[in-house]
Amino acid sequence: MHPVIDVNKIAHLARLKISESEVSTYQKQMNDILQYFEQISAVDTKGIEPMVTPSEIELVFRDDNKEECQSVEQALQNAPERMGNLFKVPPVV
Repeated sequence: MHPVIDVNKIAHLARLKISESEVSTYQKQMNDILQYFEQISAVDTKGIEPMVTPSEIELVFRDDNKEECQSVEQALQNAPERMGNLFKVPPVV
């Protein structure tokens, strides 16, 4: 059996204002969540290897190849505005 959840304390810690009518709704939802975790905890996982990800997809990486890169002039040739060897962009706040 799981402990009784103090919804008002949790709401206070989370800086939430909840009405008295919402307390019972949240109490039920939190109890449902705890019951679900109890079900998960009850699953026998002995002999099962831990997983990093739930999918069995294997990532395929390409080899790193050294390639010729653009010159500064080539990179900036289509820039609408530049400041020396840099792209000039509008200020963002």
